[in-house]
Amino acid sequence: MAFEATDPSPRSYPKSVAFVRRAGPILVAAGVDTFVEIEDWLLEEASADRHMIDLLVKLIGRMMAAGSSVDRLTLHIGTLHPQLVGFAWVWNVDDGFCDEVRVADAAIDSDSYRLNPLQRIVETGETIRRTPTEPSTQAEFPIMIELAAAGMTDYVAIPLSGLDTRNVITIATKAVGGFAGAEIDCLRRLFQLFALHVQRHSELKISENALGAYLGHGAAAKVLKGAIKRGAGDSIRAVIWVSDLRNFTKMSDVLAPADMLVLLNAYFEAMATAVAVHGGETLKFIGDGMLAVFPVTVGAAEASHAAVSAAKEAIANLYTSNREMQVTSDTEGGLSLRAGIVLHEGEVFFGNVGAPDRLDFTVIGAAVNEACRVEALTKTIGRDLLMTEAVARHLGPDVEYLGEHQLRGVSARMSVYGLAESTSVASIFLGPDRSPEKEYVNEGGCAALQDQE
Repeated sequence: MAFEATDPSPRSYPKSVAFVRRAGPILVAAGVDTFVEIEDWLLEEASADRHMIDLLVKLIGRMMAAGSSVDRLTLHIGTLHPQLVGFAWVWNVDDGFCDEVRVADAAIDSDSYRLNPLQRIVETGETIRRTPTEPSTQAEFPIMIELAAAGMTDYVAIPLSGLDTRNVITIATKAVGGFAGAEIDCLRRLFQLFALHVQRHSELKISENALGAYLGHGAAAKVLKGAIKRGAGDSIRAVIWVSDLRNFTKMSDVLAPADMLVLLNAYFEAMATAVAVHGGETLKFIGDGMLAVFPVTVGAAEASHAAVSAAKEAIANLYTSNREMQVTSDTEGGLSLRAGIVLHEGEVFFGNVGAPDRLDFTVIGAAVNEACRVEALTKTIGRDLLMTEAVARHLGPDVEYLGEHQLRGVSARMSVYGLAESTSVASIFLGPDRSPEKEYVNEGGCAALQDQE
């Protein structure tokens, strides 16, 4: 990827590497004269920095003040994440900026990784030192060609001690003759202390990634801030999203479990991606059901519009997936991914529920139960998307009234709405004369999500 043309220092990264943020340009730190002073800072004040990019920027500024000849520095940290292999930070003296990037799993299979000193360090744990200008070094590690072109005369890659062997720091210099032996010794001692901070940040990042993947990032942030007691949480207003996969039983009967898993993943990806893009939070998957929320942070109208936009995008994603995957079976007419989505707005409790030693961070309340009851109507009415009056009243002419309905377990009849035909996703993909899909049957993943009677 490349940055915009207006970037003061454009850089390009492979497709498997995504830019996260940038700091700098890094300036020489004031009041630092020796590497010993940097070691004292690492032992005392440095632990206050929560973000690695902030800590690394301060370290580099202090190294510059102490007279270090390092002209390029990179830091690489392994992580535990369903899509990422790790994070990296890249700084060079030419522009002074430090970039933070995330590295996808695909990077491990690339030639740029297999022919990189990092791969060897991960496998062997050895320190690697090379002269970038030597032809044999460039043949061994092609990245040396780039470093030589940038004027680097010496390159050192050092594994950082800790639990994760993928934590590595690299340094390079343009100094004639390369790094002096005394400076390398000082830097090694410095990096031994810095490795403790790297391990701390790495473990924090793994905690954030793991909790975010299983709880959702909003819930994960609350848990990491201490909301781990049963009953801990907050009462919030939110637009509640409940969705089920149509025809789940039929698919399960005719598809092998492995094939069914592929379809479920495609379905949930279509749903959850759309929710995330529009500011919602996916809380859980149970069977073929999904529960998400769009917290009312500014106003109910904004949350309602965001939820409807997410629902339309999710339905469109499913139509696209069906075309790409060409989902078929031996049964007449084949199978396709379809969803029933309901949006409802109300007060919910967002917090920890469960047994003392086995908790779930979720939303509960009458509004959640009502949304689940309305979901059953998506099959009888034949609409992919339904919403209650609490959401529909913010959408003006984009909705149409579909009558009052008595819901199981809900005393008052509820007014239900759908998208006006001209604005529905189905009208775009299927045309205005689509017939209701009353043939779909579902055992109610939604009921498994929340049935509070």
